[in-house]
Amino acid sequence: MTTNQQLELGFNGIPARPLGRRSTRAARGKWWFAQIRAAVAKAMDWEAAETGQASQVWLPGTNRGVNV
Repeated sequence: MTTNQQLELGFNGIPARPLGRRSTRAARGKWWFAQIRAAVAKAMDWEAAETGQASQVWLPGTNRGVNV
């Protein structure tokens, strides 16, 4: 074996890494991102809701005292 070769082991003649896995993985990634792009393209624009006036309320049943 020369220095530029790599030894791969498998079981019962099955290669250690399935051949063509990268193309399958890339195809799944392309499909997934195509689905996300389609969902974003179909998204509706929503108008922002009016902001309400801030208020502070006392919740009954709380046991924390207020020291003034």
